[in-house]
Amino acid sequence: MATATQAQTKTAKKSSIPKQQTFSWEGVDKKGNKVKGELPGQNVTLIKAELRKQGIVANKVKKKATSLLGPKKKKITPMDVAVFTRQLATMMKAGVPLVQSFEIVADGHDNPSMRDLLLRIKGDIEGGNNLASSLAAHPAYFDDLFVSLVDSGEQSGALETMLDRIAIYKEKTEALKAKIKKAIKYPIAVVVVACIVTAILLIKVVPTFQDLFAGFGAELPAFTQMVIDLSEWMQEWWFIFLLGIIAFGVAFAEAKKRSPAFCDALDRIILKMPVAGDIIYKATIARYARTLATTFSAGVPLVEALESVAGATGNVVYRNAVNKIRDDVSSGTQLNFSMKSAGVFPAMAVQMTAIGEESGALDTMLDKVATYYEDEVDNAVDGLTSLLEPLIMAVLGVLVGGLIIAMYLPIFQLGSVV
Repeated sequence: MATATQAQTKTAKKSSIPKQQTFSWEGVDKKGNKVKGELPGQNVTLIKAELRKQGIVANKVKKKATSLLGPKKKKITPMDVAVFTRQLATMMKAGVPLVQSFEIVADGHDNPSMRDLLLRIKGDIEGGNNLASSLAAHPAYFDDLFVSLVDSGEQSGALETMLDRIAIYKEKTEALKAKIKKAIKYPIAVVVVACIVTAILLIKVVPTFQDLFAGFGAELPAFTQMVIDLSEWMQEWWFIFLLGIIAFGVAFAEAKKRSPAFCDALDRIILKMPVAGDIIYKATIARYARTLATTFSAGVPLVEALESVAGATGNVVYRNAVNKIRDDVSSGTQLNFSMKSAGVFPAMAVQMTAIGEESGALDTMLDKVATYYEDEVDNAVDGLTSLLEPLIMAVLGVLVGGLIIAMYLPIFQLGSVV
């Protein structure tokens, strides 16, 4: 009975807490300038109190109207987190207190969802929590690696320096992801356009020629007949074809989301692909070196740093390899020997690691490895784009040109029919 009563009391307390809403406001700042903006809060009184803390006299505060379909929330992207980290590092290096830094960064953010997240973190800090625990309450945006690095910075008393390192790490990581996406998106977009153009020609254009050929009274060339048969099939079953593509896409996405075995197999296949596999390989090495350099320079012991690195590699082959390296290092083996025995790291990365261990500058050497392979990825992506442009034009020419030739072959042979 007591447990049930406590549960009812907790439920009643939760239901009595007002929901956060967004309020738009207008007012005057300390310099007499007219300012306006938006703030999340529970009521008008609390919004005015918050504005007074910021030195703003509010003239007008009203609840922001929401649409019938509900508010459209803009997603918080990893790039938003990277930008926030850089801004916070800059503020703290300039001597701005932590809570005030959060206020300034949140006030200047264009994304309402990110602004709301930063204000919630600020509220946790004001409530007595440290920065690491406040960030850990939002694991969807701040992973274990991010939180552990911030925690190391707070414990060592060098939080602003650590935030600067994290900002560099996040910026480099997101830049690397953007390069890989650029390499993948361009050919996919062109292939999709080519498929759409081909489908339109088969469904709309070829039937016009088919009606013309019906009056020839002669057998059509094999190539032309094949295209006409394909056109007839597309006209009758195009919706089945479209549903098949959609079903394949949904099944692929679900399998990737729900099946670790499928994801692992996909990771191995990607590394063996021509051209694209080489880009992913170099990007994985860069991510490994960058993450290990950042964590090790933060004072994290090597074995613990390797635990964080394993999850950050983004590929099952390297995740398993790093876990094996971690076990070897924990038993006393040098890092460069473990990397060499894993058989998946390039000789250059192994040699640079060996030099770093001998000279006591492992983080510096790993940072150079990361920079080298990031540049390699950049060059590979640019080279792939330059190579794909004429290749894609050739494929499009063959597709469209092949259809045109198939349609005009009977016309070329019209003289022999007549």
